[in-house]
Amino acid sequence: MRKTILILSCLLVVAGDILAGGYQVRLQGSRQNGMGLTGTALNSGASNIFYNPGGLGFYQKRFDFTLGASAVMSKISYQSLESDYSAKTDNPVSPPFFFYGMAKITDKLVAGLGVYTPYGSRTEWPSDWKGKNLIQSIGLRAYYIQPTLSYMVTDNLGIGAGFVFVTGKVEIDKALNYNGTSSANLSGTTSAMGFNVGVTYKPISELTIGLNYRSKVAMELTGGDATFNLPQSVTALVPANNKFDATLPLPANLDFGVAWQVNNKLLLTAELNYVFWGTYDTLSFSFETAGSMLNSDNPRLYSDRIIPRVGAEYVVNDKLTVRAGAYYDATPTNEDYFNPETVSLNTVAFTLGLSYKPINNLTIDLSYLQLHGLESERYYKPANFGGKYKTFTMVPGIGINYSF
Repeated sequence: MRKTILILSCLLVVAGDILAGGYQVRLQGSRQNGMGLTGTALNSGASNIFYNPGGLGFYQKRFDFTLGASAVMSKISYQSLESDYSAKTDNPVSPPFFFYGMAKITDKLVAGLGVYTPYGSRTEWPSDWKGKNLIQSIGLRAYYIQPTLSYMVTDNLGIGAGFVFVTGKVEIDKALNYNGTSSANLSGTTSAMGFNVGVTYKPISELTIGLNYRSKVAMELTGGDATFNLPQSVTALVPANNKFDATLPLPANLDFGVAWQVNNKLLLTAELNYVFWGTYDTLSFSFETAGSMLNSDNPRLYSDRIIPRVGAEYVVNDKLTVRAGAYYDATPTNEDYFNPETVSLNTVAFTLGLSYKPINNLTIDLSYLQLHGLESERYYKPANFGGKYKTFTMVPGIGINYSF
């Protein structure tokens, strides 16, 4: 019995890091992607639905539609501290996408709709790697649908707000420390609600100031599927097929940005993103059957973080615009609870982008993001598991915009 409880306790820590920094994917606009993922103070038309709905009214066209996608290609490396053993992930390409549309109802009132994926990725370690009892694979996807209204209070002040409906899915696989074939799978889908509010202010024509708040979304997962592949002696106590409940917090964001139109060709922008990772304190599980053995509270103790970003845009001619940017993203994880489910390290990132206008109303945007997770020794003390981790990610992206 004691051995059975130990095995199941090891299972329950599996879902702990599904919301690490690597799972917040701020790739919701092709122009913004090329400028260090800034956007709070940019006048970017319909994509302001995500970045700052208070800026929608500053756009000159009456209708604006934009869609796009990125291809997240990431690799994670692990090096043991005790031997020359190493392992690498074989992550599939993750495709976050976005679609936005906006229309000016009057000169002051704008309505819009956005569909986007700010959370979502998949990590796949080798099935027989050293940390297989912590994780083999994990995937999370959250889809946001946001109807939005924006109003121009004055010629230089705009406010906006959107209601957010979220639907999401999570799936986790890991080995169990019982025999060579024991394993567990947890999966489930859920939905939740939140909001997005923003303010844009232009004290002078060359300067734009933006403030945006996207609320925390608590994904209440009820009736998820838990499947255990265990010897008969264990399944007599715990069924192979079970149900579980859990709450998965998607943290709030508070963004402040400024944009300076230096001249008719050069635009500079700087931004601070405050991510409320501290909301991710503990992950609790409640199982339908044999709950007294399985139910568990798992500490994570994440900390809030500020991400500084800078970006620049230069208009080469009427058809071509080029962009560049950079940012630094500090890991929110706790040093005693660093789990390889999603490896979030202190990260340096660089971006490039360009836009091409084949005709007046149509723009094609290309972007490229490169992230370097700085090598670091990290530990997961509950399982006495540690090592050196390093990450590298490439994210090409494309977007199409049409306005009239």
